[in-house]
Amino acid sequence: MRLGDRIAEVSLDDAVRASLSYDQLRAGDDGLYWLETHPEGGGTTVTRWRSEEGKRVVSPAGFDVTSNVHAYGGGSFAAVEGTLWCVGGDGLYRSSLHRNEPDMVSGGCFGDLTISNGELLAVRESRHGDELVAASFSGPPQVRTLVSSPGFLGAPRPSPGLLAWTAWSERDMPWDASEVWVASYSPRGSVKGAARIAGGPHESALEPQWGPDGALYFVSDRNGWWNLYRWDGHRVEAVAPLAGECAADPWELGYASYGLLDDGRIVIAVQEGPRHRLVVVEASGSVHPVDLPYTSIKPYLAVQGTTVALIGSSPSVAPQVALVDLADTVPQVVVLARSEHSALDRASVSTPTELRVRVTSGREVLALVYPPTGSTTDWQAPVIVRAHPGPTDSCLLRLDWQAQFFTSRGFAVVDVDYLGSTGYGRTFRESLYGRWGLDDVDDCAAVADHLLSTGRALPGQVFIRGASAGGYTALQAVAQDTPFAAATAVSAIVDPDRWAETVPRFQRPHAMRLRGGAGPVRAAAIQRPVLLIHGTADEVAIAEDVRELADELTSADRAAGLLLLPEVGHYVASSHRAGAALEAELAHYRSVMVDGATVSGGYTAASGSR
Repeated sequence: MRLGDRIAEVSLDDAVRASLSYDQLRAGDDGLYWLETHPEGGGTTVTRWRSEEGKRVVSPAGFDVTSNVHAYGGGSFAAVEGTLWCVGGDGLYRSSLHRNEPDMVSGGCFGDLTISNGELLAVRESRHGDELVAASFSGPPQVRTLVSSPGFLGAPRPSPGLLAWTAWSERDMPWDASEVWVASYSPRGSVKGAARIAGGPHESALEPQWGPDGALYFVSDRNGWWNLYRWDGHRVEAVAPLAGECAADPWELGYASYGLLDDGRIVIAVQEGPRHRLVVVEASGSVHPVDLPYTSIKPYLAVQGTTVALIGSSPSVAPQVALVDLADTVPQVVVLARSEHSALDRASVSTPTELRVRVTSGREVLALVYPPTGSTTDWQAPVIVRAHPGPTDSCLLRLDWQAQFFTSRGFAVVDVDYLGSTGYGRTFRESLYGRWGLDDVDDCAAVADHLLSTGRALPGQVFIRGASAGGYTALQAVAQDTPFAAATAVSAIVDPDRWAETVPRFQRPHAMRLRGGAGPVRAAAIQRPVLLIHGTADEVAIAEDVRELADELTSADRAAGLLLLPEVGHYVASSHRAGAALEAELAHYRSVMVDGATVSGGYTAASGSR
């Protein structure tokens, strides 16, 4: 929105309300289903869409659909024959789609709910390991164990007479070493003759799906990229070799990065750096891109016939649920759900450009630069460099209203795909192991250097912020000789060694492989003002660590602020306190700018050497 020559600021309330999230899109026997999360406090609900009635919420009123399986959840609901199976904070529930009182089926930690032949299949996690379990639709549901492991299990995918699933050990992350298994199985029976068909110590095999041809499809990075493969019962063959990622980094269960159309074609969401594109693989093996208005596609493709439903977005379009008809040469796109926050319908937005910067080691790092909203091509502004979480996550080319909150106030926002990010192949993804807090900091600093040397960034007004693993990067960046004038660390990891002891068991191998770089954040080394934002209910990075760091900073006479958010978990940006976090972050940067903080300590922006 423009007020004369002035860009109207995106209000705090608008930025939060417009950050509606869609997830876990899937096809049911009577329509499409997905999760909706409302940051302003509405919780997470299941929505159903049918052509004859549109969309409506079908989960029980007041019930928050959430799964803590493997710490990050996934596959938290399934619907069939008028019944909704869903996961709450304390167990597995089922309810009629026509009434609002859920019945508990079993206590425990469940995820990856899958419907098949009168049964519900799921993953159940305990402190002793994982189980694949089944519950019959008829009679009182009794949960019984099919497969058990001291490690991790996922993706129970049934076919007549067969069951496929994924497995990885308690010493690995699924993107490092995971396997696809197949066994004989019939409903209400037992699993027999299990055999591994893909994956191993140096291969990540994911997302099995049975095809209409009876073959098992899956994604593997055996060639350096997550690509699609087919197992026909005898041998494995590549379906469509691509220099791109045909799967998302598997932080959650229940992903579906590809789908099998009724006419024999395959549709895949492919990630290449920060961009996604949809491609169709013909029966001949040829690959064709699908022309869509989206540059970011979540790993939840839901196929029905020759149509595919997806959650897509772009720099000018916030995430929306869309149905794409692939029957014709020109795909037809129908939007089924989008944020209906009308206050931002005509808002001006900052459109990012890609920036590639060479770091001192000779590598190239990619960043997305969002200039101040409404700025000219020769803009100069304070800059917020954002280190994404993960660190196997990546920056995405999509509309982020919380970034626009800052660009509408005259800041530039820069997202950095530092070493370890997904979207660049297995080698790049693994290269941060043992170098955490060093190479990621170098990459973020190199981008900041470039913006300073080209006159884009204002000296003394370049900031860094990060969440989770990115929070650790941000803290290390102001504990080293970098151009950053201040840092904001949200849900931050403080001490990799201690984190390896307290983090949920799913992520413990990740902590073990990452550590060995910069080590713990030390208050005495912090050279710039720091704002710590943390949820008191965070189970991934416990709040006690940041409390202790805040006390140490105060004792060391370092400028530091601590904002603790009651009853907020690891995901602050999608919580009911997201507005308070944004407000505090903005005030932090403005206080540094008003105080006239300058970059010192002998840092040479032109060379970036430390």
